[in-house]
Amino acid sequence: MARTYLDPSPLPGPGQWADQDLVALTVGMDAPLVLRAYVNGMFPMPIADEVSDELPPADWIGWFSPVRRGILPLDGLRVPRSLRKSARHFEVTVDRDFPAVLAACGGQDREGGWIDEGIVAVYTELHRAGRAHSVEAWTPDGQLAGGLYGIGYGGLFAGESMFHDPRVGRDASKVALMGLVAMLRAGGHPERRLLDVQWRTEHLASLGVVEVPRTEYLARLRRALALPQPRWAMPPDWRTASLGQ
Repeated sequence: MARTYLDPSPLPGPGQWADQDLVALTVGMDAPLVLRAYVNGMFPMPIADEVSDELPPADWIGWFSPVRRGILPLDGLRVPRSLRKSARHFEVTVDRDFPAVLAACGGQDREGGWIDEGIVAVYTELHRAGRAHSVEAWTPDGQLAGGLYGIGYGGLFAGESMFHDPRVGRDASKVALMGLVAMLRAGGHPERRLLDVQWRTEHLASLGVVEVPRTEYLARLRRALALPQPRWAMPPDWRTASLGQ
């Protein structure tokens, strides 16, 4: 059973985690706590289900460390010919418009949306501190067609969410992912860097995402955190970089 903390300052370590994805609950969160969670293998998500009769659901934050963690090996991204062709039609940037990417990922029309005002406030603060980053895919006429955002710390990039605008960029989120992988690989030591996607879904599996046990994820995390951060800028050769098959 997940531990519950009314004071959000402490979080349990791996030795206290239950054998389930949800490892802790707190009332509220702040940017330092969120960053500390990532470097210890956890990530936050508001809990929609009612946890207490005394507090509204929006006040509860669940802290997750999946028993089976989804990661994308930097040499394992699957880039079919059709996607390489689509990439020619987009410009990909880093941190050009973090607020717009965050807003699009949290669009009210998205099924299962969990990005609320609290998430926006915390991740915006982390972006200003240089810890949260966005990757954007733009059309030739300057429309934001897709993108993604996540947390960067050392050799870790913890992806949080991605989106595409079907009106202007069916493959735009995948193209943004291509750019992210190229940028992380350009930072050196690609075999030790860690691109975390939280859970493996069928869609993410089609892009090369695999599952690893929690213990293996934590070991990889320790190695990744010791690396320097990548340069948060898109390599000029991102379209042709070797991104796997």
